[in-house]
Amino acid sequence: MNNGEQRYNTGGIVETRHFRDPAAALAELRAQLETRRVALGLNQTELARRANLGRTSVSKALSNTAPSPTAQTVGALARALRLEVRPLLDLLASASGAPQGPGGALGKPIADCDPHDLEVHPAAEVPRRNAYGRGPDGAIGRGRQSSLPSYVGRKHDQELSALVDATTQGRTHMAVLVGSSSTGKTRACWEAVQPLIEYGWRLWHPFDPTRAEAALADIERVGPRTVVWLNEAQHYLGADGGLGERIAASIHALLTDPARGPVLVLGTLWPEYATRYTAVPRPDGEDRYPRVRELLAGRQIALPDSFDTAAIADARTLATAGDEQLAHALEHMGEGRLAQFLAGAPELVRRYETTSPPARALLRAAMDARRLDVGLHLPLKFLEHAAADYLTSDEYDTLDDNWLEHALAEVTQAVHGNLAPLRRIRLRPTQRLTHQDNTALGPAYRLADYLEQHGRDIAKLMCPPASFWEAAHDHLTQPDISHLADAAQARHRIYWSYQLRQKAAEAGSTVALAELAVLREEVGDREGAERLAGQAADAGNTEALARLAEMRELTGDREGAERLAGQAADAGNTDALESIAGLRSTTGVRDFAENPWAAERILRDGEEHLRRATDAGNTFAMVLIAELRYVAGDRIGAKQVAEQAAQAGNPDALPSLARMREEVGDWEGAERLLRQAADAGNEDAPALLCSLLEKVGDREGAELTAREAADAGNSAAVDRLARMRKISGTAGDALWPYGLDPDGTPSAPW
Repeated sequence: MNNGEQRYNTGGIVETRHFRDPAAALAELRAQLETRRVALGLNQTELARRANLGRTSVSKALSNTAPSPTAQTVGALARALRLEVRPLLDLLASASGAPQGPGGALGKPIADCDPHDLEVHPAAEVPRRNAYGRGPDGAIGRGRQSSLPSYVGRKHDQELSALVDATTQGRTHMAVLVGSSSTGKTRACWEAVQPLIEYGWRLWHPFDPTRAEAALADIERVGPRTVVWLNEAQHYLGADGGLGERIAASIHALLTDPARGPVLVLGTLWPEYATRYTAVPRPDGEDRYPRVRELLAGRQIALPDSFDTAAIADARTLATAGDEQLAHALEHMGEGRLAQFLAGAPELVRRYETTSPPARALLRAAMDARRLDVGLHLPLKFLEHAAADYLTSDEYDTLDDNWLEHALAEVTQAVHGNLAPLRRIRLRPTQRLTHQDNTALGPAYRLADYLEQHGRDIAKLMCPPASFWEAAHDHLTQPDISHLADAAQARHRIYWSYQLRQKAAEAGSTVALAELAVLREEVGDREGAERLAGQAADAGNTEALARLAEMRELTGDREGAERLAGQAADAGNTDALESIAGLRSTTGVRDFAENPWAAERILRDGEEHLRRATDAGNTFAMVLIAELRYVAGDRIGAKQVAEQAAQAGNPDALPSLARMREEVGDWEGAERLLRQAADAGNEDAPALLCSLLEKVGDREGAELTAREAADAGNSAAVDRLARMRKISGTAGDALWPYGLDPDGTPSAPW
């Protein structure tokens, strides 16, 4: 046959190879349908009745002069003629002229995909007594089930099903399932695409050499009837170096090009990543994810952490009907967390809690690393070095020469669901040339997802020990060291923050240079600060010059502030000039508050400057205007502008409104506004709320508020908590998780 080869047997099984000529593929499709119709002795009217199609639809499908039939028509005819559906739909795909790559269309038929290859978690298996096992206690070697348990549908599955139905009607869609680790996101996507098998859809999972590189390299080749599989979408949309934004733009182009559809893009995300990507940045902050934020708008589907009563009832029905995996999970799960148990999560936590001290030290180092945004692949040298201070003195002294080998054997042994606390990363030969992360430093390991999230839950702001920071400095690379420099500074580990930034700067990070400049300024080394800021500016980062200018202005060094602001402006950064103008306006009002004429003039000049920013949509400028009016004595005007800023969605206006409520004795109203500000992410609100509660005599409430904010990562709340504990004499060891000694001072001062 031309351009391909096809074999057909009377049992209705068709085997095809790829047709490069669309016309030849369409002719072959019709020939197979017509040959089978004649073999079964059916006329077109009888075939139409059997396929539940119109007589005209059948006639056009078999006619060599009519356009290509639809996938629905081909599927109906194939079932009526007892032919395999998928090979015929593959011919139809070839006839459509869909973009082709080496060996055929991008991806592979969904029917040929393995859910575990697509990162569906292997399910917890039922212990069985057999020749290889020891009984029903779970300590089993071989003889377990390997299939996935029956699927229990929930509300999000209905939303996914509606999207899939729409794609079969020719419409392109995208959905991202947002839920915590091991809640069933990937399995839900897998179940959702099963109906597309009979329509001949393919599935493309960009993965090699890295997810982001694979997606960006081939996404333009995605053709009709393709599922784009973006499991753990943070590796695509959050990729560094601008890759995430480029991928988001390419996906948007795919979704909006009718000629390439229908296409279904499916992704999964943890809630913290979804929040990070969709958060609207502050007016004075960097907007890192504008295209990702636009792409995700209206396309997120939330998954609950647990199964509700109706879903549990459905699971029990399936278990009663014979699904032993579900029955076992329902018996042992807790609080409706069926998906987590099936994914082996409880066993992972038990392994962490009951393993030997050296093994647990490795896991704690890995959990802290991932909690502080170190990359997925953790070098063994880093883990070994970091583990030291996670051990007590007695535990460390009793380590034998082979402790690392024994500890690794413990943490890499699989638990239920074939998951292990730590898993060795093995790069394929084709990956080694392109992989740029810590795997280049020797053997590397990846922490199980659920243990990573467990570490975030139990540790929050807990400060890793000294060996962790030392190991990070000695064994990690960019961008991990920059992330850890920020984490060290937030935990009062200023020495390690400086050392890590120094290493990052040596590796070429201009952001680290800028931060080093600010640190030098804070300790009084103005010459060193300006030298580093100049180096950063020469490399294209003017932020340090702008920040130094503001710091000089606040200390009264107007000449130095103007000089540095001028340098920043000459390099293209005018923010310093605007900030200094605002600072001088505010300071002027305070200096001349007793002179109404001077105050009014300075207020007018400052407000005129800020009003231009407000007209451009800068709601933070509205907050500054409110502050100007407040210090000038215009309480009514300040309240009006602050309320406008709050209504525009800026939480920074709420503390100002709370202060005004407090002044008139409305303590309850002030507290409500401060809590709203804290919930909205205002970093100053928790400390202000603590101060308010202390004023009204609620010391217990003030300390609880400070502790909750400190655990959530608020450094100002840590300082407030330290002050309260120091005054009450109850600090003790309660402050060490926050990087502070019992007296409330940093454990490792500069």
